[in-house]
Amino acid sequence: MFLTRNYAMEFVRVTEAAAIGAAHFMGRGDKESADGAATDAMRSAINTIEFNGEVVIGEGEMDEAPMLYIGEKVGTGKGPHLDIAVDPLEGTNICATGGSNSIAVIAVAEHGNFLHAPDMYMDKIAVPADAKGAIDLRKTPTENLKAIAKARGKDLQELTAIVLDRPRHEKLIAEIRAAGCRIMLIGDGDVSAAIAPCDPKSGIDVLFGIGGAPEGVIAAAALRCVGGDFQGKLVPQNDEEAARARSMGADVNKIYTIDDLAKGNVMFAATGVTTGPLLDGVRFFAGGAYTHSVVMRSVTGTVRHIKAEHHFEKKRLA
Repeated sequence: MFLTRNYAMEFVRVTEAAAIGAAHFMGRGDKESADGAATDAMRSAINTIEFNGEVVIGEGEMDEAPMLYIGEKVGTGKGPHLDIAVDPLEGTNICATGGSNSIAVIAVAEHGNFLHAPDMYMDKIAVPADAKGAIDLRKTPTENLKAIAKARGKDLQELTAIVLDRPRHEKLIAEIRAAGCRIMLIGDGDVSAAIAPCDPKSGIDVLFGIGGAPEGVIAAAALRCVGGDFQGKLVPQNDEEAARARSMGADVNKIYTIDDLAKGNVMFAATGVTTGPLLDGVRFFAGGAYTHSVVMRSVTGTVRHIKAEHHFEKKRLA
């Protein structure tokens, strides 16, 4: 029961800081600086929280990332031992080009409750609570769409699938269209896309397709909080990736359920960097900024939307 409301408020400050850092670079065509600012701000904020944290999903291995790398210890070192999964800026290209729906995200669980997902592809499917138990990655997209339509009480023509617009999804997109379903194609951001089916206002019924495995763990944590469902299967691109997955204790042949990826009591927080269906983006005013965040806790199923007004001069004095 470690993820109290007080902890939830602590961790949302982390995503707020990351979002504000990245938002300074919105539309400036510099994704590296945007991601660096988000990462730096997130790490500074997270190290003020009283907990003994370890990054299990982060910016990469120690030799790939200067901070928030996998295995890095964060927090004050005092308090409960928690694992964190972070993406300081999901949608770096989106932010750099001034597009829609880039976010800063963090998921938190008791130690050992997140899958240590290798940095490789994962085939994914995500649905809202009323379709929980209806999905099966071993089946075809058409079979899954029919099961989802039945569970949601919809006709196939009323379903909308969200899919990353990538050449690898050409056959998937063709099959969804042949089934008579609608499609929303996105350029980036499959964490927010996986959460979208659980937001009734999004109009999305299911996420399909191959994206990053680390993002799959973060998405699973969010879906655990709102009662949705998620399945994922690692998709190594070569023998080296398959061997690396095995060395981390992952099974490239296994279909991971939502509870395999994120179990126990988990918490998820996200802050909008640029405006999207779920969250408003950061808006600056003289000497400060407005942010819009969402905080979810699996233990209660509570979803809180937090709109905050930040005054930079007062933060420096605090």
